[in-house]
Amino acid sequence: MRMLWLPGAYHAAQDFLTAGFAAAVRARQAALDLVFIDLELTHVGDRSALRQLRTDSVLPARAAGVSIWLGGISVGGMFALDYAASYPGEIDGLCLLAPYLGNRILITELSHAPELAAWQPGELAQFDEERRIWQYIKNRRADSLSLYLGFGRDDRFAAAHALLAATLPADSIDVIPGGHEWSTWVRLWENFLDSRFA
Repeated sequence: MRMLWLPGAYHAAQDFLTAGFAAAVRARQAALDLVFIDLELTHVGDRSALRQLRTDSVLPARAAGVSIWLGGISVGGMFALDYAASYPGEIDGLCLLAPYLGNRILITELSHAPELAAWQPGELAQFDEERRIWQYIKNRRADSLSLYLGFGRDDRFAAAHALLAATLPADSIDVIPGGHEWSTWVRLWENFLDSRFA
């Protein structure tokens, strides 16, 4: 199994190594290959990053018969979800740690809907990745690819995370004390490894 990790805004692939993501895998002797990817973005809606991820990393691994998961932190989590929405059937799972899930206006709109199934995304603009992602979440089937969500209770995006968590089974959610910061994400990553590779 290979997991491709996408960083948050103003973070880089090296930050995963510095935080100990690879060391945590080695300590558990987990059968997991990690690849940390730098997202070269000119703006959040830059879909060329998704196309490059697909061409350079996902498709070659699939051609070699490797099981692929995407992992993402913050904005990287949004891109991982956008990949799953844009290229269905190409990855086997998502590990999302404190993903950015949309602006306040959209999250307020979603929270006022009686349930996600009742929410209507409206006509999707070509570059409206936030509504495209929530349409994907709304239409996900329980038997589709695995989705693991971890976040801190004090994360500034926790309200949006709770909306996503409401669509997931309990064993796919991990909520711990902490905010939108590496110390929280490292604990969540260790919990994920312990739950999946014990």
